[in-house]
Amino acid sequence: MINYIWLFMIISGVIAAVVQGRLDLVTTAALNGAKDAVAVCMGLISILVFWLGMMRIAQDAGLLEKLARLLKPFARFLFPNVPYDHPAMGYILSNMSANLFGLGNAATPMGLKAMEELQKLNPDPKTASPAMCTLLALNTSGLTLIPTTIIGIRLKHNSADPTEIIGPTILATLVATIIAVMLDRYYRKRQFKNS
Repeated sequence: MINYIWLFMIISGVIAAVVQGRLDLVTTAALNGAKDAVAVCMGLISILVFWLGMMRIAQDAGLLEKLARLLKPFARFLFPNVPYDHPAMGYILSNMSANLFGLGNAATPMGLKAMEELQKLNPDPKTASPAMCTLLALNTSGLTLIPTTIIGIRLKHNSADPTEIIGPTILATLVATIIAVMLDRYYRKRQFKNS
C-alpha cells in the first residue's frame, strides 16, 4: 500500500511541475536528493560498521553472552510461553541486545528470525501470538542505551555535541518500554479473561 502512496506523490509532483512549467525543479530536486541520500548513507555506514565491529568484539569476548544471561530473567518474564531452550529465545535476546546499543539495523534481522521461530510455536498461524505481540511492543519502544544511528546523523551534520542525545534517549526509551510492557500485560490479562 505504501508503494502506491509514494507513486501517487511522485506522479502528482511531476504533473504539478509540468502544469506550472517548472519540470526543471523536479530534475534538480531528484538529483540533489540522491546526492544527499548518498552522503547521509556514507556517514551512517561508518558509524554502523564501527558499532557492528564493536558488537563482534564483544561477542568474541563473551560480553554479549553475559549480557544475554543478564537479560534472560527479564526475557523469561516477558515471554513465559516460549521454552527456555527454544531458538526463538536466542533470537529475542540478540534482538534486545542490539536494540540496547542502538543498532536497529542489526536488530531487525534478529527480530525477524525471532518472529519466524515464534510463528512455529503459534497455535493459530493466522493470528499473532501473545509472545509475538510482546516482541513487537518491545521493538517499537526500543530501550536504547547508546543511540548510535542518531549520534552518527548528528556527527554527519556537524553537531557541537553529538552525544548529548544519550541521556534523553535513555529516558524516553525507558519510559516507552515500561509503558509498552504494561500495556502488553494489560491486554494479555484482558484477553485471558475474555477467553
